Amino acid sequence: MNAPTPSAQLQPEAHPRSVPAALIDALKARFGERCSTALVVREQHGRDESAYTSVPPPAAVVFAESTADVAAAVKLASDYSVPVIPFGVGSSLEGHLLAIQGGISLDVSRMNRILAVNAEDLTVTVQPGVTRKQLNEEIKSTGLFFPIDPGADASLGGMSATRASGTNAVRYGTMRENVLALEVVTASGEVIRTGTRAKKSSAGYDLTRLMVGSEGTLGVMTEITLRIYPLPEAISAAICSFPSIEAAVRSTIQIIQMGIPIARVELIDAHTVRMVNAHSKLSLREEPLLLMEFHGSPASVKEQAETVQEIASEHGGNAFEWAVTPEERTRLWTARHNAYFAAIQSKPGCRAISTDTCVPISRLADCLLDSVAEADASGLPYFLVGHVGDGNFHFGYLIDPASPEEYATAEKLNHQLVHRALKLGGTCTGEHGVGMHKMDFLLTEAGSGAVDMMRTIKRALDPKNIMNPGKIFTL
Repeated sequence: MNAPTPSAQLQPEAHPRSVPAALIDALKARFGERCSTALVVREQHGRDESAYTSVPPPAAVVFAESTADVAAAVKLASDYSVPVIPFGVGSSLEGHLLAIQGGISLDVSRMNRILAVNAEDLTVTVQPGVTRKQLNEEIKSTGLFFPIDPGADASLGGMSATRASGTNAVRYGTMRENVLALEVVTASGEVIRTGTRAKKSSAGYDLTRLMVGSEGTLGVMTEITLRIYPLPEAISAAICSFPSIEAAVRSTIQIIQMGIPIARVELIDAHTVRMVNAHSKLSLREEPLLLMEFHGSPASVKEQAETVQEIASEHGGNAFEWAVTPEERTRLWTARHNAYFAAIQSKPGCRAISTDTCVPISRLADCLLDSVAEADASGLPYFLVGHVGDGNFHFGYLIDPASPEEYATAEKLNHQLVHRALKLGGTCTGEHGVGMHKMDFLLTEAGSGAVDMMRTIKRALDPKNIMNPGKIFTL
């Protein structure tokens, strides 16, 4: 597995296609002020949370407010063979939103209506610009909630496009399991529907699963039908400190293998606890810790918690602290979700090179402990968090973006980690998606035959290669 050169990663080679003035004129005629060529707007839509810092912005930004808007914009772009990059809230970590081949950014954040709540069937249909927090706020009066929680208040369109998951995946699954149906604008500007609100179907190819995780390379999602769940009768959260990362991981493995239906179990290493304490004004013990949450009836939550506490104690876990009230739980989970920003602020001016490996739960300790040893030996500052209940964890290597040496070190660590995860039967990305950063890893993981099949699908559905080109693989 050959690592890309630091210069190629910091300044990815761009092959922008020309955007004819006639297309810009046509977009302005159709959208008026909702088509912007202002530099500040284009720059805002030409970056994300990844470490890429030197990619030219799109030629224009179109703000869609309906499916008809999306179809019109894509049809015009298709007529001129110009790339279209869907944009939600800009929280991508893998360069998904960057206009490396030029084109227009299609902002769907104004498509933020909840279209239907079918409480009896436990489904909801939303536009792609609805964020997960907005959805939960608007349906909480029904006694239902949407559990997929990637940390950022991401748009549900972006979450579907990257097949996101997050802290609750160990119990509720990922976007793959929770998207039932879609409305999609194809590369030609046609509007199609995939799937239904029924919980299962054997009707033809599973186009919904094809679109979920396609990262905007096959079409633009304009409606999404999701599973929702009853709010648990009782919720309890706990933190437990451990003498070592290994002890915390061994506890997690035993919890999962015993079949305890824990809702969340997050690993935070001592470096990250220190950063979180400083950022969120907490006083957590600066040792590796597990942050856990239990859902169910009061009796089942109590039983789960007692069993988990017993397991943790066997591995040296101590200082169990409980958070039962919503305010206490929110405070803990907000601190966890702010870990990325806490780490960034710990080294002013830095960028984070994030990893996203996921391995079978039985191999979690093997993969994680060797990777920690390599990171410690490198001397590079880092943070470590993990949705360890499903074998997924993230290193964030903190680098000076002006230092090719630091970038090379981070990329070396990342490549060693991915190689290790693949050898153990895992994947290069558990939830962030491939984007630009993991294209070489995908080839190693899936093999040339599988990637060629993906290319065949892409060429068939997007013959002009206008849908977010240069992501997942090259044509």
